[in-house]
Amino acid sequence: MSHHQPIIEVRGLRFRYEDGTEALKGVDFTVHRGERVALLGANGSGKTTFLLHLNGILRGEGHIEICGTELGDSTLKWIRRKTGFLFQDPDDQLFLPTVLEDVAFGPIEQGCTTAEATRKARAALEHVGVSAEAARPPYRLSAGQRQRVALAGILAAEPEILVLDEPTTHLDPPSRNALVTLLDGLPQSLLLVSHDVAFAARLARRAVFFDQGRIVADGPIDEIVRRFHWS
Repeated sequence: MSHHQPIIEVRGLRFRYEDGTEALKGVDFTVHRGERVALLGANGSGKTTFLLHLNGILRGEGHIEICGTELGDSTLKWIRRKTGFLFQDPDDQLFLPTVLEDVAFGPIEQGCTTAEATRKARAALEHVGVSAEAARPPYRLSAGQRQRVALAGILAAEPEILVLDEPTTHLDPPSRNALVTLLDGLPQSLLLVSHDVAFAARLARRAVFFDQGRIVADGPIDEIVRRFHWS
């Protein structure tokens, strides 16, 4: 993939829920390799609905390319390997008896041997600073540790894009600071939905602002925050 080719390209994306709610009304969006972009806007403005289209959890009308490949039935599995999602509540992603098993799950699903998956899992746990917890049940960890384990599970699968949906909701200030430091050192392109503007501004230089299913502004995050009085 060329460095000049967008890593995410979305054109004319529309989506309507079964109850008739028009959640996305023709969204155009482009991200280049290495970019970090914050998605801002009120609850219900379309941010999370938009994110869930990037790995095909939701399917609307329009054109989506991830890493130069158009999203469709035949490419969905490949695209999901390229986009790692960190959800608001890490408990939505942790479901196996031990931390190590949880983090190794992604590589095993991708076809790695148990030994290779375990190696990748241990490396990811080391990277996020919770390797000492490998044998523990995830539910015995603090919220910050569980968030790190969930992130390790994503990194072990080696995605090219990280998508974070309100990742600081359950974190205290020290855990938020630690998450910023950790994310700031990662090479992946990053999309971030957060109501915590200070957190978002530490990670992203660019922001887009969603309003009623449309992107109504795109630019430097400090300008977007100032323009919309977003805090």
